[in-house]
Amino acid sequence: MKGLHASNPDKTIQQILLVEDEQDLAKLVMLNLNALNYKVFHCATLEQANKMVADESIDLILMDRMLPDGDGIMLCQQLRESGRETPMMLLTAKDSEADIVLGLESGADDYLVKPFSVLELRARVKALLRRGAKQHTEQQRLEFNGITINCDTREVVAFNNALELTAREFDLLLYLAQHPQQVFSRMQLLEAVWGYSHSGYEHTVNSHINRLRGKLSRAPGNPDLVKTVWGVGYKFAPPSNLATQ
Repeated sequence: MKGLHASNPDKTIQQILLVEDEQDLAKLVMLNLNALNYKVFHCATLEQANKMVADESIDLILMDRMLPDGDGIMLCQQLRESGRETPMMLLTAKDSEADIVLGLESGADDYLVKPFSVLELRARVKALLRRGAKQHTEQQRLEFNGITINCDTREVVAFNNALELTAREFDLLLYLAQHPQQVFSRMQLLEAVWGYSHSGYEHTVNSHINRLRGKLSRAPGNPDLVKTVWGVGYKFAPPSNLATQ
């Protein structure tokens, strides 16, 4: 499991773990990511990936689903259950809507179907790494009646209940909450939160909205905070006026 990367003395270089047993595809992906000056580690099994995640500081995981020792979804679930927020993108030939939803439900932040465009891969990797590096905003905390969104700790408390949100769910809620009552189309959310725009991936927004709603609805009183504006998109409807600290 040797890291292939361009020579760069900068210790802040971002590190990517590629979990892919198709050697030709792995070489192509690594070649393109090296060209962007990322440090890329490669392994071909879940067992090797687990060891790499434990041993290295990884900023992004790109992972096939069909691996020799199991489904990449298993690692997604394991990392999320352990509290890791490392961005993850699944690279897979499984292209049904059910497979995509399953991948996102497992904790993956993105899902790219094979065969894919190298340019699209580059764009999505850049977007995920930008999102992962952006831990602070101008507003340190958003407060509504019964809801607190802490941008520093990336924690959400709704009606005295701490919500367990994935990194992408948090980003989506934060973006909507920063613009209360403003209606956003799926395309606008895809571009603002995911960092790219393609009409074929609007279902990604739908899946994350549904998961976010499900977690918010478990708070007392089943607050309807993320509303659908039919024919347009979604908006955040806070219980009261926004306050910031």
